[in-house]
Amino acid sequence: MMGNTFGRVFRITTCGESYSGAFRKNADIPSELWGGLAVIVDGVPAGLKITSQIIQEELDKRKPGKSKLATPRAEADRVYIFSGVMQDDRTTGAPVCMLIPSSDIGDYHIKQHSDNRALLRPGQAAYTYYKKYGEHSDYLGAGRASARETAARVAGGAVAKIILDSMGIDVIAYTVESHGIKAGPFSYETAKQNYRINDINCPDAEAAELMTKDLLEVMKEGDSCGGAIEIIAKGVPAGLGEPVFDKLSATIAHGLMSIGGVKGIEFGEGFGVSSKKGSECNDTPYYDEETGRIRFKTNRSGGLLGGISNGEEIRMRVAVKPTPTILKEQLTVNVATLEPAVHKFASRSDPSLVPRVYSICEAMVRIALVDSIMMSAGYRGFTDMDVRWDKL
Repeated sequence: MMGNTFGRVFRITTCGESYSGAFRKNADIPSELWGGLAVIVDGVPAGLKITSQIIQEELDKRKPGKSKLATPRAEADRVYIFSGVMQDDRTTGAPVCMLIPSSDIGDYHIKQHSDNRALLRPGQAAYTYYKKYGEHSDYLGAGRASARETAARVAGGAVAKIILDSMGIDVIAYTVESHGIKAGPFSYETAKQNYRINDINCPDAEAAELMTKDLLEVMKEGDSCGGAIEIIAKGVPAGLGEPVFDKLSATIAHGLMSIGGVKGIEFGEGFGVSSKKGSECNDTPYYDEETGRIRFKTNRSGGLLGGISNGEEIRMRVAVKPTPTILKEQLTVNVATLEPAVHKFASRSDPSLVPRVYSICEAMVRIALVDSIMMSAGYRGFTDMDVRWDKL
């Protein structure tokens, strides 16, 4: 399996599956070694303070079983720093490896997935994984296609957060839509002040209550809901990103679109520009005496021009599909017999990806930003350019 690394200078490589270690769980080895997830983070500067507690704070945002809106799967998601950190909890410059053992891979659920391995779950990656890996495809809980895979990303993103915090760059994500119930727009200040004040992480308490009530009703029906997440990157300097193929917008989009369940992305006005005139869409530049740099009167572009950061807030939204595994009978096909079948797939799935996916969005944007910052710093180190451009 290829494509498990994201980033160029600052990069993460992840491994592990939803039920990794399921067939070793009764072996005569410690439970922490049965299986789970791991991430190796390359490009971490030496001297950075990293502790398991710092990483755990981010992991707890996406941890399952914490609210009535999430899967009841009771994974501890406890992180262990395996390498790259030594004296005084400081990084050595070597790759940082982190392990997240699986702790809730019960025999009953293993049997459920084993009994149904020939039935394709609608809306899920089972068919395409069979086409790619044949009979050896991991059929337990969707394998690498499971949302559980994202815990390793969040751990890697937590390292990126430490770097960005030192630079005064903040990345937050929150819910702006669930099953057609919308909220916002929000300023960064409002979103920050009301960050994670409810289980669905919507800055508008009234809208959050409506979203939650609606989602619980849909859960009773055995169904699931889609939604939308907005992400703001505050304090990003101008000039990040490379023209053409490695635009900052393209790098961020790559990271966000690699999240299972994300089906669309837009920056700034996004698809709204299709109905606008140029005069209604352009952001007017001006020189801001207070900050001593070029600013823009509006931010319809979402903080990006030519795919390169312009110093304003980078604003993005992603569309998240409903969880495909639902507690309703669905028509499918048996890949062993090639006969049609009707089946209700019992699974510990989230009724909506929205209440937890925001943490993964934050992680991927942070990784993309740190990677772009390091790329830019390396390029500027070899560029003979008048320093006056740094002051604009």
